[in-house]
Amino acid sequence: MKVKELKAKTPVDEIELEIVSKAEARSFASAQGTGKVCSAAAKDEDGDEVSLTLWNEQIDEVVEGDKVKIEQGWVNEYQGNLQVSTGKFGKMTKL
Repeated sequence: MKVKELKAKTPVDEIELEIVSKAEARSFASAQGTGKVCSAAAKDEDGDEVSLTLWNEQIDEVVEGDKVKIEQGWVNEYQGNLQVSTGKFGKMTKL
């Protein structure tokens, strides 16, 4: 799958992305518990960029320049921008 094929509120079977930049992680608290979340910019092999949301241990697993594969992920939209994440059931693998 490519970035240009992503649509909000749809699943992502598989997409490979390169981490372009990473923001500072921030803590959150919800009814399900507490944790950390971080936004990153990522691009596919065509150079198209998308926001990638990293959760908890995923934050420390990657740095700028790393390539990752998201499987069974999810696409959300926030303030008009698409965001890819592993969602509840997906996984991220460092390539």
